[in-house]
Amino acid sequence: MPQHPEWLAKKELLSFESLLAFCELMVEQGIESIRITGGEPLMRQGVVHFIQSLHHLRDYGLNGNGLKRISMTSNGHYLAKYAQDLKQAGLDDINISLDSLDEQQFYDLTQKQLAPVLEGIKAAQDVGLSIKINTVLIKGINDNQILPLVAWGKRENLPIRFIEYMPLDGDAQWQQHLVVTEAEILAQLSTHYQVTSHIQQHEPARMYRLDDEYPMGIISTISNSFCGQCDRLRLTAKGEFFSCLFSQNGIALKPLLDDWLRSTSPNDKNSLLQRIQHAVWHKQAGYPYLKPTTVRKISMYALGG
Repeated sequence: MPQHPEWLAKKELLSFESLLAFCELMVEQGIESIRITGGEPLMRQGVVHFIQSLHHLRDYGLNGNGLKRISMTSNGHYLAKYAQDLKQAGLDDINISLDSLDEQQFYDLTQKQLAPVLEGIKAAQDVGLSIKINTVLIKGINDNQILPLVAWGKRENLPIRFIEYMPLDGDAQWQQHLVVTEAEILAQLSTHYQVTSHIQQHEPARMYRLDDEYPMGIISTISNSFCGQCDRLRLTAKGEFFSCLFSQNGIALKPLLDDWLRSTSPNDKNSLLQRIQHAVWHKQAGYPYLKPTTVRKISMYALGG
């Protein structure tokens, strides 16, 4: 988050009705996985009910295949309160951001206390949610947490995803020399573990096993771009559609969604689909091909993980 974020008025946000209509349309086109991100999704009232609504899309879509996976990415701060309700609503798995196990370091990074996040992780484990831990590494800040987090993850049976620091911060403070690369992460790990690699599929993380038992991933967007294999699409809370995390501008779908919901006309639906399909088939190449001088107009807190 930037130091002074600009909060959106409620009227600027997509309603849950619009979000569900968009999700139905995408599942109808063959999308099988939906991830709810943020900002922090558990700050929005009604998110549990929305997951219940998504659960009804399991038998909806091409050839009746429907939605196969409902996921969430969260900072975990409110998870202890909502874990049981999320599981009952139909959430399959959750990624939880945890950038340090050191209390002071965690506070310096997030301006929040560590204890509620650890409590949230425990609550999610207790109700049977599948969990992954996301850790963004910044050189000289929390790169001393690689080995402690892996040891903790092994002990708690929680897979870690280390993420290279990306130029998506709210105050544009990103600098290349602060990136802890995949090679540097593996070099640290290889001093304590036997590291074996696995073939990367469409997921952003390159997968490894430590001592042939512990699964661990690295999302190395900066040093080893996976843009050619990425199949993710993003819709922001205000209805902007992005086919790439690094796209400079989104497509404003809110007016098209609003028109379709008002009219239920096949023509309005086709117009919406055409805009989406054009964005998908003309997807931008991603981070490695952006000019260093490019000023990004949207940050990770608004675009989601």
